[in-house]
Amino acid sequence: MPADDFRFLSGHFRVHHRRLQERLSGADDWLTFEMELWGYPVMNGAAFVDEMYGDVDGKDFWGMTHRIYDPAHEEWSLYWSDTWHPGLCPPMRGKFENGTGEFLGHDVEDGRPVLVRFLWSGIDGPLPRWEQAFSTNNGRTWETNWIMEFERIADSPDRHPQRAF
Repeated sequence: MPADDFRFLSGHFRVHHRRLQERLSGADDWLTFEMELWGYPVMNGAAFVDEMYGDVDGKDFWGMTHRIYDPAHEEWSLYWSDTWHPGLCPPMRGKFENGTGEFLGHDVEDGRPVLVRFLWSGIDGPLPRWEQAFSTNNGRTWETNWIMEFERIADSPDRHPQRAF
């Protein structure tokens, strides 16, 4: 069932990040850091949520993805929000085929319209991988600017940061 596509992301993970420090400039300087992620299905499997936490450049960071499956169109809509940029980012839409997920959407980077692509790969292996790329020419060329690898770790109730409620 396609609504199970993100079950590989259920549980607790250490996430290894590589992010270009300067996007769409031809630069090749990468920032590396680690965060933790907790993922789980909601709405009886019709949606999937993950929550990410970590310290990035000495600042606390919380991020969240809400994924909703649309069986009529057989695709997912992904919505991202984080504590540094309140609100929802424009949705990414797509699906998995042959073990790879491709999701596309439109956004703006430093005042420039961009086509954004998320690629999920290795979802059956020990290190699922997510990549983000931008295109300024409607997908003819892409600049990969963020890569994450997800390493499953043991979960326990005391590992997840305490909630204010």
